[in-house]
Amino acid sequence: MSAPFRAAALQMVSAPEVAANLAAAGELVAQAAAQGAKLVALPEYFGILGLHERDKVAAREADGDGPIQSFLAQAAQRHGVWLVGGSVPLACADPDKVRNSCLVYDDAGRRVARYDKMHLFGLDMGAERFDEARTIEPGDAPVAIDSPFGRIALSICYDLRFPELYRSLAPMDIILVPSAFTATTGKAHWEPLLRARAIENLAWVIAPAQGGRHANGRETHGHSMIVDPWGRIVAGRDAGAGAVLADIDPALQVKLRAGLPALEHRRPDL
Repeated sequence: MSAPFRAAALQMVSAPEVAANLAAAGELVAQAAAQGAKLVALPEYFGILGLHERDKVAAREADGDGPIQSFLAQAAQRHGVWLVGGSVPLACADPDKVRNSCLVYDDAGRRVARYDKMHLFGLDMGAERFDEARTIEPGDAPVAIDSPFGRIALSICYDLRFPELYRSLAPMDIILVPSAFTATTGKAHWEPLLRARAIENLAWVIAPAQGGRHANGRETHGHSMIVDPWGRIVAGRDAGAGAVLADIDPALQVKLRAGLPALEHRRPDL
């Protein structure tokens, strides 16, 4: 069991310009670190949320090389934190698409994990339409890593709707869900889904989000939050940029799993 620590979910309202987004992210990481956070997570599309869906393809980086990845490595090392880059557009075999990749760096600035978003968002509500498959190539493997904070399961935004992804990685201590939920779907589903994933896995959930109106006219739901293994929201932020911080005590999870050993009652044979 790891020692208690402070975690931060950083909420942003990212713009089309990478440099401006990295400057804003850097300020938030510094703010969280100054308040004692040791595990810091940025939202999906923190580095670029363009005017057009193809803007992220134009901003794609080679795996291991590029301004967004350099920023993450340097910020993690400078502040001595484990830093989660919610998603970074990485080049793939298809020149017209990217992988939407969650990258994790340790407190020495070394990359220790990469997860490529497996479930691609599609929505058709008449005037509001999204089709990530047009510009994103899906990942093909779930990822969890061991860390000083316990076992961490990685996911991105729309993955949240697919509980089997998390079940394939269970048991985990922490679930990360960097997101850019739309205002429409977020209002209806964001909080219930996050709390459900925490409850059914008896795991902490750290969910940094985009939260506001963007240059392309899109409105993201925000409501970044940290949820405990009982499904209680222990910290949150409605809208606008800022840091959501919470103290995480692994002993609470141990106590809850001992009293309600639901993970041991699973029937994978069914």
